[in-house]
Amino acid sequence: MPEILRMPEVAANTTEAVVSSWNVDLNTPYAAGEAIVTVETEKAAVDIEAETEGALLRLLADEGQTVAVGSPIAVWGSPGETPDAVDALVATLDLPTGITTGAGSDDERRAEAVPAESAVADRGAGAASPANGGRIFASPIARKLAAEAGLDLAAVVGTGPNQSIRRRDVEAALAAARSAEAAAGGPDAAASPSSDHAVEPATAGAEFEDVPISRMRQAVARRLVDSKHSAPHFYLRGTVRVDRLLDVRRELNDGTQAAISLNDLVVKAVAVAHSRVPGLNVRWNGDSVRQYRQADIAVAVATEHGLVTPVVRGVDTMPIGTLAERTRDLIRRAHDRRLRQHELEGGSITVTNLGMFGTEEFAAIINPPHAAILAVGAASRQPHVVDGELGVATIMRMCLSVDHRPVDGVTAAEWMRELTGIIEHPLQILA
Repeated sequence: MPEILRMPEVAANTTEAVVSSWNVDLNTPYAAGEAIVTVETEKAAVDIEAETEGALLRLLADEGQTVAVGSPIAVWGSPGETPDAVDALVATLDLPTGITTGAGSDDERRAEAVPAESAVADRGAGAASPANGGRIFASPIARKLAAEAGLDLAAVVGTGPNQSIRRRDVEAALAAARSAEAAAGGPDAAASPSSDHAVEPATAGAEFEDVPISRMRQAVARRLVDSKHSAPHFYLRGTVRVDRLLDVRRELNDGTQAAISLNDLVVKAVAVAHSRVPGLNVRWNGDSVRQYRQADIAVAVATEHGLVTPVVRGVDTMPIGTLAERTRDLIRRAHDRRLRQHELEGGSITVTNLGMFGTEEFAAIINPPHAAILAVGAASRQPHVVDGELGVATIMRMCLSVDHRPVDGVTAAEWMRELTGIIEHPLQILA
């Protein structure tokens, strides 16, 4: 018997998500635990796994479509369910008028893959037909794009089932309109009809490009603006000698495949400092301060899609080799956009490191809802005075940004002193 697959709440307080990709074909059996669809939140792409074996019988949401949590996205059941049974179930749904109910067979799905340009050549414009009762069927994202561009859907050729209009059909129509304007030398030939905001028109020979902003970068921008506006930042800077730390790293990596990085040792030192000064292992809840019992440390990772901060849990009790392996895995999956939502949540502090780029020192914005972020600079050989004697040592500068609401200056200073001592006497990291 066919059943409805609904958009899950893949992250706490998430109200919507984007259908990124359908990973199985219609009417093709899948196994329990197989990833049948990937949805995208503002932070990560999340694979939705099948709870039991079955098959997708009809798609109710297009790839690229934003869907509210709890809304239908597909019909699933046993392979070979009759179309009448699927139609009857879909008819019970409160779908917005005009929304396409997706392909019902492999042949229909293949028809969706026909390039819009070919469809324009093969058929006349317009998706309304007597079979559709004169109505135009279009996906929500297609309607949104057309409305923003002032495009009449009656002039768009639909390539979906029953000539329903997909996103690519609208984009093809807009591209054709731009090409026609450019050929005619129209004044708006260089402007995009689907632009969300008024943009300064490009002049002849202009040496710039307006690059669209991803959902992830938009989310990062909002969080950081909110952080600077809501969290009163204060900063502590420290200079630490890391010669011993580098020696320990060299010995740990000698003859092994561990590949422990300097940043792994810093993250471990942060966890030890948290265990000694728990007053920094907190977060502000508005009417309370949450005190954590273990050290969960976020590590900033810059990807081509934007900045993400996966969290390594239980660092205070984790061997350094395990920490290095766990961090490498999170970084690799961050670049592949395969982090799970729970791996981006929790913790009280972020470690961000620009030392590999030669940056000596910088101050970072706190990653909400964390109470602090540690910015780590490059380790370099510099003049250094010890016991009144001038010598040369490997020096690294750090800057701790702290939210003054849950953390007082004295607490942060005590924590910074502990961290400096741990890094300069690194055997404590391995204890």
